Amino acid sequence: MLSQDNFFILTIDGGAASGKSSSARGVAQALDLLHVDTGAHYRALTHALIQSGAHTDQAAAIESTLDALRIGTQVTDQNAQLTINGRPPVDSELRSQAVNAQVSHFAALAAVRNKLFHYQRSLADFARAQKFSGLVMEGRDIGSVIFPDAPYRFFLFADEQTRAKRRQSEGQTDAIEQRDKLDRSRAVAPLTCPSGATQIDTSQRTLAQVIQLIVDHVQTHSAHA
Repeated sequence: MLSQDNFFILTIDGGAASGKSSSARGVAQALDLLHVDTGAHYRALTHALIQSGAHTDQAAAIESTLDALRIGTQVTDQNAQLTINGRPPVDSELRSQAVNAQVSHFAALAAVRNKLFHYQRSLADFARAQKFSGLVMEGRDIGSVIFPDAPYRFFLFADEQTRAKRRQSEGQTDAIEQRDKLDRSRAVAPLTCPSGATQIDTSQRTLAQVIQLIVDHVQTHSAHA
């Protein structure tokens, strides 16, 4: 465990089912970090927009809906969960087929990303105020856009067959290849491996091995800082 005097930010990026969330949670537990899943942020806004009846080509309706959303944070154990108007979204809502089908489309919109940009950056100060040793934030643009200067940045990837099996084992239906294509091609903050990030192929590694690789990297480099 690192002391709070050495507060740091660790970013984990990657495509769908690359192992980001499970790895980030494990690293958070091992190093006493606040864990933030930004994919859940975009899912939460997507669900709210779907519920409002807004479509991706309706800029005015999207802006109006987003302006009415009051975003906050609720911490459970070491996980920071986004709340909307004081209520954390239900996980079944975030993982619904409707959200799976639309999240990459809504996440590509500048209005949606702008709604979350400053909020996500503010979570570093939030984690420090909550006396965590640091922050581990996972997503698709964390090491490239949200915290490009973070001292520890990782990019996880796996072959498509492995990722599809992971989604099936979770009982989810998710067009992984299509979502990644949309995320990589969007004009605003596309999915990309941040320059200088440590890449980890999770295809043939267990979750425990991936977590240990990241923890060892942080502990080795922090000892020489």
